Amino acid sequence: MAEVAHARIGGATHLIPPGPLVDAAAVDDLRVRCDACLAARELDVHVDFSRVSLIGSAELEILADTQARLNRCAGRLTILNPSPMVAEVLAVTELDGWILHGDTAPEQTPAPRFAEHQRLGEMLKNQSLIDDAAIADALARQESTGSRFGRALVDGGKLSEWDLIVPLGAQLGLRAVRLRTGLYDPETVRSLDRHLALRLRVAPLFRIHSTIFLATSEPQSIPSFDAVEEATGARVKPVLACCDQILKAIDEAYSIEHGLTELIGELDAPDDIELVEQTASEDFAAIDQFASGSPVINLINGLVQRAVHDGASDIHIEPSRTRSRIRFRIDGVLQQVMSPSRDIHPALVSRLKVMANLDIAERRLPQDGRIQVYTQGRIIDLRFSSLPGIFGEKIVLRVLDKDRSLTDIDRLGMTAANLATFERLLACNHGLLLATGPTGSGKTTTLYGAIQHLDSVERSIVTIEDPVEYQLDRINQNQVRDQVGLSFARMLKHVLRQDPDIVMVGEIRERETAEIAVQAALTGHLVLSTLHTNDSVGAITRLLDMGIEPYLLSSALIGVIAQRLIRTVCSECRTSVVAQPELLARLGVESTGQVHLQHGRGCPVCYDSGYKGRMAIHEILVCDAATQRLMISNPTQETLTAHLQETGVLTLRDDGVARALEGRTTLEEVARMVQD
Repeated sequence: MAEVAHARIGGATHLIPPGPLVDAAAVDDLRVRCDACLAARELDVHVDFSRVSLIGSAELEILADTQARLNRCAGRLTILNPSPMVAEVLAVTELDGWILHGDTAPEQTPAPRFAEHQRLGEMLKNQSLIDDAAIADALARQESTGSRFGRALVDGGKLSEWDLIVPLGAQLGLRAVRLRTGLYDPETVRSLDRHLALRLRVAPLFRIHSTIFLATSEPQSIPSFDAVEEATGARVKPVLACCDQILKAIDEAYSIEHGLTELIGELDAPDDIELVEQTASEDFAAIDQFASGSPVINLINGLVQRAVHDGASDIHIEPSRTRSRIRFRIDGVLQQVMSPSRDIHPALVSRLKVMANLDIAERRLPQDGRIQVYTQGRIIDLRFSSLPGIFGEKIVLRVLDKDRSLTDIDRLGMTAANLATFERLLACNHGLLLATGPTGSGKTTTLYGAIQHLDSVERSIVTIEDPVEYQLDRINQNQVRDQVGLSFARMLKHVLRQDPDIVMVGEIRERETAEIAVQAALTGHLVLSTLHTNDSVGAITRLLDMGIEPYLLSSALIGVIAQRLIRTVCSECRTSVVAQPELLARLGVESTGQVHLQHGRGCPVCYDSGYKGRMAIHEILVCDAATQRLMISNPTQETLTAHLQETGVLTLRDDGVARALEGRTTLEEVARMVQD
């Protein structure tokens, strides 16, 4: 692990931790550096948190102790560049009042102001959250059940729990937080017995010496606080949070390490792997029915279920020196969901290899396999890939959910004009139609949508794929097998002897496949394929660079669809913001006044990203007579781009900006995905 950097700049000492402050080595290093500063009488200490995404109780104690010792010497401690998460942790633990932030610290969203000594019902009514009828109903429910007024509102469906938490915190002088991973120290959560925490519905977030900051949805439940103080020997300071978020934090904290150890027991025993049961009569495992199986099986099943539920496209299981890291790729971005002890990593790998019918004893070579599971009422394909590393085997599972990925072309997210153009191209009897874009841009989904649109009993449709990602009814699908010499080009030659009307080639990778595809398009077949280029005109130059004759390409190519997948604004935390003039100018948006757009604040639903879900943006180039004449002259990329602008084709950037102005995504996301 890299050490905390130490530097003297002017009269100040700068300490720069290299990453998250969540393990023992990082804690010890920070403590040593702070002690060294005090011993050397360096009294102006700046701790730069620009690389720190997570922080725990032990690190907070170090900061508190350092500040207290500096105060006695007329010194000070300054935190520079804290992330929004770290800044919120400092606020929750009441350290933000006397540990100063640098100029680049994120601004905190101000809490709504309420009049002093105002009743809760009046607060909520003034915020237009409830009306007189809701108050009357809650009072009646309170009288009949004996519950508190706020709880009566929530139980009666008149108010969400979060809408109650904020004014309740303002009334009682307590902080309200949206509890999520990073806003609690798992070790601190586990310091309270799990059963007691679940019974009281409280979660210790952080502990600084003899003070525990306790998340609760019942801030007036004094007996609960007494029970926690008795169990931990620390004084309780309540922090308001929603009950379901508290229960989720307890579950996740115990599942990270302590809960897994408690469930799995001694991993040295081979029974954890031998207990895996294979179903000989079925080609998939019904994971929803394995609740009473081995703990390792339960963990893998739970990960798959959560990945499918959250719409993850990949599951990454990666070993490191001290821990294993489990991440989901959601909407194209990796999100960490669990960090179990490294000791259980071999058991997880072995379980997955058994599910994929691979050799569990082979740890030196990469392995690939396929797993089918039945969960949430449908069959999910998992593509298994292992790669040996210095700390163990890294596993990646590609999650292929047919119900989510296969869709009709009218649900691909195209604008009305682009959809009409796409349907017109698919109506051609012959020609080459290409989908282009980087890996993970949705090209295969677009082609599958086209195949389903064209599918009928009057047509013979054949696909050549590597691998076959989704099995389609009535479609002749074929798997490329390079290990036996069955490449794209060789298989395409044989497919053309099968009297096809439509051929889908998974990818054009080399000249031979490109030449055969062009010849097939010229001899009366509609050929659909993908190509890795950044835009539509790049497909033309790529094929010309492969050696395709310009006169053949101009006759065969009928159109190119370039696309990207961009994240959409989370519906749970969306808010209106004023767009930055610099960004508007960069993306070519002309405006004489303020432009209001939608933006996500970040919430547990979207993993604090502000985005949930993705949509496609498109650029469709139709090869008309003018474009064909241009292709014959073997044009450059610049010439083709100028032609695209002259013909008024809606580019990827234009389509993305239009979606941002509609409020479906952000200009920042468009700028990230569509580079000039």
